[in-house]
Amino acid sequence: MPSSLALLFSQMAAMGSSAATVSLLRLNDLRDNKGARKQKTRKGRGLGRGRGRQREGGIKGQEGSGYHEVRVIIPVGLGKIMKLINAGKIDSSELINMKTLKDTGAIGKQIKDGVRLMGRGAEHIKWPIHLEVTRVTARAKEAVEAAGGSVRKVYYNKLGFRALLKPEWFEKKGRLLPKAARPPPKQQDKVDSIGRLPAPTKPIPFIIDLEQENTAATPTTS
Repeated sequence: MPSSLALLFSQMAAMGSSAATVSLLRLNDLRDNKGARKQKTRKGRGLGRGRGRQREGGIKGQEGSGYHEVRVIIPVGLGKIMKLINAGKIDSSELINMKTLKDTGAIGKQIKDGVRLMGRGAEHIKWPIHLEVTRVTARAKEAVEAAGGSVRKVYYNKLGFRALLKPEWFEKKGRLLPKAARPPPKQQDKVDSIGRLPAPTKPIPFIIDLEQENTAATPTTS
């Protein structure tokens, strides 16, 4: 027996302990004291655990960050449009489109994705007017049509909307105006037709649907 173990047993014997009841210390028996270490918080294990869902990894695919586009549609009331007509700033005999509303100050210059026609001041509509906007409320549409006018919901993508509002930008860059883009499938039931470029001045009848407009816009070769 090594001298170190002999010394250990002799010390135990002096303390009244026997070698049979002594457990030697081994490395695989080393343990921390209870409470010395805390269990690591595991994040991203579901909403029910209160520690998040994605574990800082974000959402992938279709629901990922940046996929859902936020559309900023500026509201404008019929009463404000009629005030501009009465002031001679808008010609009611011409088509009132979103460029008309921007140029005459009916809406701000920070317009991004379109205009929503509201029914505020609908009682001031006394004669037919024709408008092209992005969205229209039921009250506004009813008031315009009751006076013999029309409201058409038109679609422009980002580039087309810039071409509608700022055609001079393309001329300055030496670029041609883009072709009108068809709306995505999720928005086809929300519009009446594709927006026209350059800015139109005459309304079009509602008998023309999206497919007919696209066919008319595409040149045919014989």
